[in-house]
Order: sequence, then structure tokens, then C-alpha cells
Amino acid sequence: MALPKHKRSKSKRGSRQAHMKVPALNLSVCPQCGEARLPHHVCKSCGSYKGRTVIETKE
Repeated sequence: MALPKHKRSKSKRGSRQAHMKVPALNLSVCPQCGEARLPHHVCKSCGSYKGRTVIETKE
């Protein structure tokens, strides 16, 4: 079995793992209720999409 010949330093490990981060969510504001929502998705709080109510929600 192959084994590493030298220990990798913490800075080398960190610079390798720097590209594996999870990107931040791109949130937009719902024009009807003002809550944060994902773009091109139905708003979870008011149930609207593109200015019309798609899902009936309990309020």
C-alpha cells in the first residue's frame, strides 16, 4: 500500500481545502411579503410566485 513520505503542513492542507467551501445562498426578497426566498421558487411564507398566489398558506 502507498503511504505518504512526509507530513503535510496545516497551511498546505488549508490551501487545498479552501476550494471545498459551500457557496452562500443567493436569496432575493419576496415583493409581496418581504421575506427572503430563493429566486425562481415559490415563497414559503405567503405562497406567491410571479405576483399570483400559487399555494394557499395558513395565516
